[in-house]
Amino acid sequence: MSNSSNINRGIVSRLTIVYMMVLLFAFIIIGRVLYLQVVEHKKWAKANTISKKEVVVKPDRGNILAEDKRILATSIPYYEVRMDLKCPALDKVFNKEIDSLSICLASLFKDKSALRYKNELVSARYKGDRYHLINRKVDFIQLKKLKTFPIFRRGKNRGGIIIIQKSSRVQPFVNLASRTIGYERINGTKVGIEGAYNTVLKGKEGLVAVQRIPGGYWMPINDGNKIEPKDGNDIITTIDVNIQDVAHQALDTQLRRHNARHGIAILMEVKTGNIKAIVNLKRNSQGKYSEQYNFAIGERTEPGSTFKLPVLMVALEDGYIDLNDSIDTGNGKVRYHDFLVQDSHKGGYGKITVQRVFEVSSNVGVSKIITKYYTGNEDRFVKGLKRMGLTEKLGIDIKGERPPYVKFPGDTLWSGISLPQMAYGYEVEQTPLQILTFYNAVANNGKMMKPRFVKAIANHGEIIKEFKPVVLNPSICSKATIAKAKKMLEGVVERGTATNLKNLNYKIAGKTGTAQIANAKYGYKYKSRVSYQASFVGYFPADNPVYSCIVVVNAPSSGVYYGNLVAGQVFKEIADKIYSTQINLHTNNELIAENNKKTAPYTRNGNKEELEEVLNDLNIVYEDIGVTSDWVATEKRDTSIRLYNRYIKSNVVPNVKGMGAKDAVFILENLGLNVVLKGYGAVNNQSIEAGSPIKKGERIILNLI
Repeated sequence: MSNSSNINRGIVSRLTIVYMMVLLFAFIIIGRVLYLQVVEHKKWAKANTISKKEVVVKPDRGNILAEDKRILATSIPYYEVRMDLKCPALDKVFNKEIDSLSICLASLFKDKSALRYKNELVSARYKGDRYHLINRKVDFIQLKKLKTFPIFRRGKNRGGIIIIQKSSRVQPFVNLASRTIGYERINGTKVGIEGAYNTVLKGKEGLVAVQRIPGGYWMPINDGNKIEPKDGNDIITTIDVNIQDVAHQALDTQLRRHNARHGIAILMEVKTGNIKAIVNLKRNSQGKYSEQYNFAIGERTEPGSTFKLPVLMVALEDGYIDLNDSIDTGNGKVRYHDFLVQDSHKGGYGKITVQRVFEVSSNVGVSKIITKYYTGNEDRFVKGLKRMGLTEKLGIDIKGERPPYVKFPGDTLWSGISLPQMAYGYEVEQTPLQILTFYNAVANNGKMMKPRFVKAIANHGEIIKEFKPVVLNPSICSKATIAKAKKMLEGVVERGTATNLKNLNYKIAGKTGTAQIANAKYGYKYKSRVSYQASFVGYFPADNPVYSCIVVVNAPSSGVYYGNLVAGQVFKEIADKIYSTQINLHTNNELIAENNKKTAPYTRNGNKEELEEVLNDLNIVYEDIGVTSDWVATEKRDTSIRLYNRYIKSNVVPNVKGMGAKDAVFILENLGLNVVLKGYGAVNNQSIEAGSPIKKGERIILNLI
C-alpha cells in the first residue's frame, strides 16, 4: 500500500510540475503579446503597412484620330496573367484538372509543351506560389479563350486566375504621318501630337491596394478604397488618311528613284490652314525610307528660288517695279565684289520682263532688281520680309519648330554680298512648313493662316472642345501685289520652269526651287561634290485655290536635281489624285468638256449608274450597247466610251480587273470574300482567278496601280 501511495504522490508531483511549466509558458506568451501590442505597437503597425500599399493604376490613353474619325494612334490592351496556387478552392480541382489546363495552355501560347506547363504548375503549388506567371502579354482574344479553360473558368476566387490589364501604343496605319502623330522616346518624353496634347490624352490615374506575398510580388487586393482611373480624351486631327497615303507613296517612289537622303511633302487647306497630309521620309541603313524625324518643322535650310516670290513681292509692294518692267540679265552672269552670280541657262536671257525673270527663275535678274533698289537701304528690304511674316516662328502646337533665319543689316555675318544672295534664297533659312504657309497666304488672297493639326477634342465620340482656324496675319500685303504674285506663279507652270506640270483639266500655280546644300563644316562642296535640294511649292486649282502643297527632296544622287523634275512630279501626282477624287474641284467644266470632245478619257470599270452620272456631268460621250447589268466594263474609243454588260454571279469569283478599289471591295465583300488591298488606283490583278468557286471568308489580294 505504501508503494502505491508513493507512486501516486510521484505522479501528482510530476503533473504539478508540468502544470506549473505550462502555466508559466502561458504567462510568458500573454506577456509577450501584451508587450508587442503595447510597447512595440508602432513598430509592428509600421511593418503591416510595409506589407500593403497603394499603387497607381494607369488610365487608357485617348486615341488620335484622322478627320474622318479613323484611328491614327490608339492604346491596345494586353494582359499579364498569373495564378494564385494557394487558393483554398484549388484543393478540390487541381489534381483532377491540371492535365487539361496544361494541354489548353500549350495549345494557346505554343511556347511550352503541356508536360512542361504541368510540371511548372505542380512545382509552384508545392512551393505555395501565390503569384505564378502564366504569360506576360496576352491579347484580348487569347484572354477570352483562357477564361474558358479548366480551373480558370472558375474565376479568381475559386480558380486562382489573376488578370492584370496593361496597354501598348500602336499606330494602325504604321508609317503614315507617324512622326507628326508622335510617340514616346526611350527617355519618356513624347513628340508630335502625342507630346503636344499629352495632358488631354493621358487621362487621370487611379489607385488600387496591393499586398506583398511570398516571392517579393505584389498582388492586388480589394479593400473597398479603389479609385478608378479616368481614361484620356481623343484628339481629332486634320489629317486625311487617303490623301496622306497618296502623298506618302508618291514621295517614297520619287525618293527611291533618285536615291535621295530624305524628303518632305505637306498639303494644306488654303482657307483653314488645316494640314491634310504631312510626310517626312528618310533613308535608313537598309536603303528603305521611313518616318524618323519631322523635317517639315524641324529642318531649316536655304530655300533657294522658292524665296524669290516674297523677295519680288517686297519690291512690288514698295512700288519699285511692275511685272512688265524690263531687266537686262545680259549673258546670265553678274559679279558682286568677288562673288559671281549666274543663271542656269547658258548664255543668259538678255533683256526680259520682271514676269519673265520669275518664270525662268533668273538669279541674275532678281539680284539686279534687289541690289538696284535696296543697296544703301537694306533695312527697308528686310523689314518688308518681316512685314510679310517671314522672320517669326509660326507658333504651331507641335514642339520642335525651328525659327526662321533672316539676316538684318548690322548683323555680324552681314556682308557686301548678303543682299544679292538673299534675293535668290541664300543667306536665309526657312523650314518647309514656313515656306508653305507663306505661299498659302498668297493663295488665300493675303490672309496668312496658322497651320492647324488638330480640329477638336472628343470623349466617347462627343465633341467637348473645337479649335477654330487661327489667322496669323489678315493681310501680308496689298491686294494688288497678291494679284501680281498669283500671275507670276501661274506663269511658272504655263511658260516657265514647271511647264511639265501643266495639264488640260485644271491649273497649277507654283514655284520651282533648286538650292545647293551647305555643309556646316565644308560649305557647299564636300569631297568635290555639290549636294542639292529640289523643291516645288504652290497651290491648285490656280483659279480658285483649295489646297497648297510643298515638296522638298534633299540630296538626290541620280544626277537629276531640278525642282520641276524631282519635287514637281510628286506635287503633280498628289494634285492629280485629289482632283480626280474631289468633284467639288471641277469648277472649269467648260474646259474639261472641250478637252473631252477631242479625246475620250480612260474610264475604269464599275457601277453603271454612278459611271453614267459622272460621264453626263463631265459631258463625256458614251455608248450603251444594250446594257442590262448593274455593273459595266468600259472600252475607250477615239471620242467616246463604250459600256458593256458585266454580270456578277453569287457563287463564283468575278473579274474585277480595271475596277476602282471601292467598287471591287464592295462586290467581293458582299460575296463573302476577305479583301486585302495593295497599292492604289485601279485593280491590276487579283490573287484568285475569275471563275473560281466562292469560299466564304477566303482571302483575296488585289494589286492596284
